[in-house]
Amino acid sequence: MQNLLQGVRIVEASAFVAAPMCGMTLAQLGADVIRFDQIGGGIDYRRWPVTEHNDSIYWADLNKGKRSFAVDLKRDEGRELITRLIALPGPNGGIMSTNLPAKGWLAYENLCRHRADVIQLAIVGDRHGGTAVDYTVNAKVGYPFLTGPEDDDRPVNHVLPAWDITAALLASTSLLTALRYRDQTGQGQKIDLALADVALAAVGHLGFVGERKINGAERTRGGNYLYGAFGRDFVCADGARVMVMAISPKMWSGLLAATGLKDAMRALGARLGLDLDQEGDRYRARRDIADVLQAHIGTRALGELAGAFDANGVCWGRYQSMADLIDHDDDCSPANPIYHLVEQPDIGTYPVPGQPMHFGAVERQPARRAPRLGEHTDEILADLLGLSAGEIGRLHDQGVVAGPR
Repeated sequence: MQNLLQGVRIVEASAFVAAPMCGMTLAQLGADVIRFDQIGGGIDYRRWPVTEHNDSIYWADLNKGKRSFAVDLKRDEGRELITRLIALPGPNGGIMSTNLPAKGWLAYENLCRHRADVIQLAIVGDRHGGTAVDYTVNAKVGYPFLTGPEDDDRPVNHVLPAWDITAALLASTSLLTALRYRDQTGQGQKIDLALADVALAAVGHLGFVGERKINGAERTRGGNYLYGAFGRDFVCADGARVMVMAISPKMWSGLLAATGLKDAMRALGARLGLDLDQEGDRYRARRDIADVLQAHIGTRALGELAGAFDANGVCWGRYQSMADLIDHDDDCSPANPIYHLVEQPDIGTYPVPGQPMHFGAVERQPARRAPRLGEHTDEILADLLGLSAGEIGRLHDQGVVAGPR
């Protein structure tokens, strides 16, 4: 954590990945992110993975550094408390983020009646108002038909929620951009961000639309080959698998030096009528190049290859399971400054990451744990909304608000 956004307050209503990750990103940068939930927890409060006692590790990891306010959202008095919280005066307040329906009492127009310069970020499924999640968006944009073995025509769902993660980071950027705009003009605004549009923009940014419209080409499955240059997985003599890349001239020359295959590749290029110093020709010759490399890599153990690859600046990586990464790789431990051992109530103590970037002007602080549901209800009511102990007690007695279990 690094306290660069100290003083900025964001009120969040969220579930699943994109909106919670947006708030967690800003909280780990020092913002005061207040997540409000229905008493008892929202729709993702028990989402897997969970502990043996059904406490969600998923929920905890996506809500690090936030404050939690538990309130009965079905009652007018509970909704009024949230509205007052969003509309509190001050240059760094009046900001609300959600991927839940922003309508009725949470509609932008209604919030503006309480604070004219309010900023609201609304993450939706698609621009038409439909429901969408990462898997359905990925199905729409064609990536499942580009993923998987070349000889299999079935769609392959990607387990990484790429569009949720991208939407989360775009959402955090959007909120800070809107805050900057309000600082300059005094004007708030609503920001609409559709998950499907995040994916559709990426399809255009990465050249798929231009390739189809200009060249009339249709991208097909490439298996584990990199598109447009050379890269593929290989099996070492001891069974370890590695990914080897050669995109730039330096990467290609380093690979040839590490394997001693410079003359063999020159002969291969001459036989194919291709210049393998050019990345496009390396892609055209990818299968032939891979055959030559596999003959070399397949007779050597990982340790020998790793030494030669590292000594010559080869771009490569070893395939490892998630368990291998977490149990044995120092990069996924407190040996890496982004990770810290954190005691998470109801779950336990384990390494959790802060932000991957480091700002040189401020000291990196340990990652902060997630709140317990309703942990900060009373302090928010007292410190921000100015309620007395008697008023807070009445709200508890009437079931309008709740603290941690």
